[in-house]
Amino acid sequence: MKTMRPKPGANDLTTQSATTTAEIGAPTPPSGKTVFVKTYGCQMNVYDSERIAESLAPSGFRPVATPEEADLVVLNTCHIREKAAEKVYSELGRIRKLREARRAEGKDMVIAVAGCVAQAEGEEIFARASAVSIVVGPQSYHRLPALMREAEAGTRTIDIDFPAKSKFEALPERPHPAAPAAFLTVQEGCDKFCTFCVVPYTRGAEFSRPPSQVLGEAERMARAGVKELTLLGQNVNAYHGEAEDGSVWSLARLLKAIAAIPGIERLRYTTSHPADMREDLIAAHRDLPVLMPYLHLPFQAGSDRILAAMNRRHTAADYLRLIDRIRAARPGIALSTDIIVGFPGETEEDFRHTLRVVEAVGYAQAYSFKYSPRPGTPAAALSDQVPDAVKSERLDRLQQLLNAQQAAFNSACVGRSFSILLERKGRKPGQLTGRSPYMQAVHVAAEERLLGQIVDVEITASGANSLTGVINRRDHHGMVQDMKRESDAYGR
Repeated sequence: MKTMRPKPGANDLTTQSATTTAEIGAPTPPSGKTVFVKTYGCQMNVYDSERIAESLAPSGFRPVATPEEADLVVLNTCHIREKAAEKVYSELGRIRKLREARRAEGKDMVIAVAGCVAQAEGEEIFARASAVSIVVGPQSYHRLPALMREAEAGTRTIDIDFPAKSKFEALPERPHPAAPAAFLTVQEGCDKFCTFCVVPYTRGAEFSRPPSQVLGEAERMARAGVKELTLLGQNVNAYHGEAEDGSVWSLARLLKAIAAIPGIERLRYTTSHPADMREDLIAAHRDLPVLMPYLHLPFQAGSDRILAAMNRRHTAADYLRLIDRIRAARPGIALSTDIIVGFPGETEEDFRHTLRVVEAVGYAQAYSFKYSPRPGTPAAALSDQVPDAVKSERLDRLQQLLNAQQAAFNSACVGRSFSILLERKGRKPGQLTGRSPYMQAVHVAAEERLLGQIVDVEITASGANSLTGVINRRDHHGMVQDMKRESDAYGR
């Protein structure tokens, strides 16, 4: 960790209320301070943002809904694409003005940048955004209470180390989740070093949490009412957690153990790499009814030449054979993917190979992007960058195909019945929203008392990104469906 004493007047923070000197996890009287956390990027950042707020709670911070009312604003950032990073700097400009307005009222605000932009850009953030007091990487956010104390003393602080001790050992035990569906990080980092990707540099080498730690958190969440868990990792199917007896668990073994926890009725995991999709994990999709029939499996490009340049460690044929094995194990499974267009050197013929893979697989959902050079990655130094106009034209063609596939998949769901976990209120009065086994949002006319329940819903209409349904009469009272009994119906 580095600390930098600012020049006089450069960052003259003032403190309006007492601060705590307690270490993370130690009970302290509430300080009356408030924190606002804004999340960018992936589901893991959503999980990290929750843990950031939880790590600050023992120091007396309570979350607020807007930055205007916050003593501490934390931007938990993503660095996967250039636009994501630039959005952060734009937001910092807006928050700086909020900070000036608070100071005019005799209050103050500390601004922190956390996450992958913090890890990648470090002290450059101080140079580009003078109002920022704290820069903290994704492996060090558990130190925010200590960094906050230094910021309140007028010190600009940066902590982007990769500590030997896991942050999960330092974070406080999680409070009861407020929602019936939750994320649980089980793995971080990546050793694949795809040439376009910053993850190995911002999140570090692959690290898997011990099974006992994961199971303990999952059990506490289940006791609090969580019914659906999504296991998270940058390369989650490379999970290799070491148990107390010295054995190494695979993701498949971890999923099987979590599936046995009373109260856990639905399981998902993301994001996976094709090279780590092993046979025991494929078998888990066949053998674990609570493992939802949905898999996000990026292939990125359909040209073997481009895949090699990306260092993806698989060919297009490898990927298609893998899809065949997965579908043989779990007929009717829905697939989603990530695709990059315009990688350096990509020709029109290369791009057509990508379209062929999409046509061969048939995706229920997909995320497609124009290649964005990330500083420090090997691909950013390549000389044959594709013109932006060409990337835009190819992306448009790809998205037309993907949108048609998604619309067809959604339309095919009309008339079928699914078990839906009702997670939140819908946009319309008297409406609740949940997720289908296939990850679509499903809007249902239902009483609020059914929130958090799994109900049987007949799909009556489909849209571009969601479904609409009605609760089946036999399930009108919110009867929880037996996922084991219904799992076979997902493939029909």
